[in-house]
Amino acid sequence: MFLSIIIPVAIAFFATYLVLPPFIKLLKHEGLVGIDIHKMNKPEVPEMGAPSVLFGFLGGIFVYIGAKTFLLGGINPTELVIFLAVVSTVMIITFIGLIDELTMLIKEREGHGIFEKFKRKGLSKLMQFILPFPAAIPLMAVAAGISNITIPFLGVVSIGILYPLILVPIAIVGASNATNMLAGFNGLQAGLGIVMLTFLGIFAYLNGSVIAALIAFIFIGSLIAFLIFNWYPAKIFPGALDYLVGTVIACVAIVGNIEKFALLCFAPWFLELVLKLPSKFKAENYGVIQKDGTLKAPEGRPESLTHIVMKLGRFKEWQVSLIIIGLVALWCGIMFVMNVKSI
Repeated sequence: MFLSIIIPVAIAFFATYLVLPPFIKLLKHEGLVGIDIHKMNKPEVPEMGAPSVLFGFLGGIFVYIGAKTFLLGGINPTELVIFLAVVSTVMIITFIGLIDELTMLIKEREGHGIFEKFKRKGLSKLMQFILPFPAAIPLMAVAAGISNITIPFLGVVSIGILYPLILVPIAIVGASNATNMLAGFNGLQAGLGIVMLTFLGIFAYLNGSVIAALIAFIFIGSLIAFLIFNWYPAKIFPGALDYLVGTVIACVAIVGNIEKFALLCFAPWFLELVLKLPSKFKAENYGVIQKDGTLKAPEGRPESLTHIVMKLGRFKEWQVSLIIIGLVALWCGIMFVMNVKSI
């Protein structure tokens, strides 16, 4: 069992790590770059790191499926269906995220084409909310998860067909949009994804769901490789990775039947939602770069967790990322200790 987990995770790590250098060169060559506004010289950094993470994740998943099928006596059909449903979901959400990124990166062209209204804007907030719904269809089709949920004062209640038809798509859409809100700093998205999925993966494993744990750990392998290139100063931006991280988190929660624990761990993102709500989600997370390299929060009330951290002291970008990652890790750790006894 140990090797069946370690090998796919290692494959995911090395696949992402090895593909990133040529992928970064390709993005630079094609002009798919963004401006790193938290640096004094405002360097251009390649966007769209999500495909490299997806590449490693798929490599790890397919190596595991192949090893189980041809070397370890065969894979359970139910297990195979779940894996393929998750793969389909993450591929759909990555495609949607890339559409959003590409519409933002379209440069001015001569004349007015059909993409003119999207130029440097990306998809509207409404479209960002609606488009992830199709990504939930594979998990809905295979009825992933268990329809028994815990309701205060009522205990465990089976909601039957309502689970795949309503709660699964809500989980996919909610998680993918939530992780999209807390971003914009070198290493932040990947670091938060690693922290969240580590706790979810361990909790799922202890809860008896090896499949959910595998999904989490294999994706962590890809994220760690990506973080090496995305940490300050970033050589590549996440791009559509925010959608992808949230979707994998939702998949692990659904497949592992640990929705309650996942929701508790998501509290920092709920706080981010509350902070952004007054601005109708138009607020940005960014700070203003100072001469000493530290970041200053925009004037007025905090509109993001990043603003709150920046108002606490004079921090550089990597320190802001590290503080938020550390706080989320602390919160998830507390929730883990409080809930692991109930398994």
